Amino acid sequence: MTPQASAAGRFTFPGTDLSVNRMGYGAMQLAGPHVMGPPKDRDEALAVLREAVSLGIDHIDHIDHIDTSDFYGPHVTNEIIREALHPYPDDLVLVTKVGAWRDEAGAWNLQRDDAFLRQSVEDNLTRLGRDRMDIVNLRMGGPEDDIATPMRTMRALQEEGLIGHIGISTVSPEQVRTARDIAPVVCVQNQYNLAHREDDALIDALAADGIAYVPYFPLGGFSPLQSATLDAVAKGVGTSPQKVALAWLLARSPNILVIPGTSSRSHLRENVDAASLTFTAEQSAALDAL
Repeated sequence: MTPQASAAGRFTFPGTDLSVNRMGYGAMQLAGPHVMGPPKDRDEALAVLREAVSLGIDHIDHIDHIDTSDFYGPHVTNEIIREALHPYPDDLVLVTKVGAWRDEAGAWNLQRDDAFLRQSVEDNLTRLGRDRMDIVNLRMGGPEDDIATPMRTMRALQEEGLIGHIGISTVSPEQVRTARDIAPVVCVQNQYNLAHREDDALIDALAADGIAYVPYFPLGGFSPLQSATLDAVAKGVGTSPQKVALAWLLARSPNILVIPGTSSRSHLRENVDAASLTFTAEQSAALDAL
C-alpha cells in the first residue's frame, strides 16, 4: 500500500485558515553537499518534491506543509521548489525561515536587522514566485538574543502583507512569551527528538494554546539517534528505527508537525510511511522512558 501523509492527521494553525497534514516535508537536503550549492541530481530533487505531492503532502484533498528556507542553498532550494511545483495549488502552505545567511565557506551567520529581514522575505517571494509568504519563521541564535526588535520588523512585514503569519525558531520559553506580546505566533521550531527533550514543558504549553511545534533534527541531526531501546521497538514493530522516531514525535503531542527531509524518493516514502505507524502501550512506555 502506498503511504499517505494524511495518516498522521491534520493541524490548523491558530487564528488562521491554514490547515496542514502533520506529516510534512523539509526541503533542506535538496541542496548540494553540506547544504551548499546545486543538488548532485537536480532531476531527482524535482522528482522528490513531486513525489511528496503524490504521497499526500499535496493539494489532493489535503493541504500541504513544505518547509524551506532561502538560506538553504543559497537560493537553490527555492528555485527547485518553484520549478517543481509552480503554479502552486491554492492550498499549498509554504513556510520559510529568515535571520541567517551562509558565507562561501559554509559558515552560518546570524543577522536580524530590519533591512536584512526585509530583504530576506522579499528574496523568498521573488524566487518562489509569490506575493506573500504563508508563514515565515524568525530564527534566533540562543536564549540571550533580543527577540523583541526583530519581531517588530516581522510584525511590520505582516501588516504590509508580505508575511501571512509568523513563526519563531531556536527560542526559549521566555523568548516565546516576548514574541507573542508583539505579534501572534503560529508555530515554534526548535530542536527536539527522542534523545533531546528539553522542550517537553514548552510543547505542552504551546499545545494548550493551539500553537504548532515543529521539531528540527527529528532523527538526531548530525548525530543520528542510536538506542538499544529504539532498535528493539523497531524490531518489534517490524520497521526501521528512523520511522519509529518519527512516529513517536507524532504520538507525543497533537500540535507536533514533523518535516523530515530527504533528497531520495525511496527515503521520502519511508518517512511518510511513519505517519500510519502505531505502538502498543508497552512500546510507547519504553520509548517515553529513553
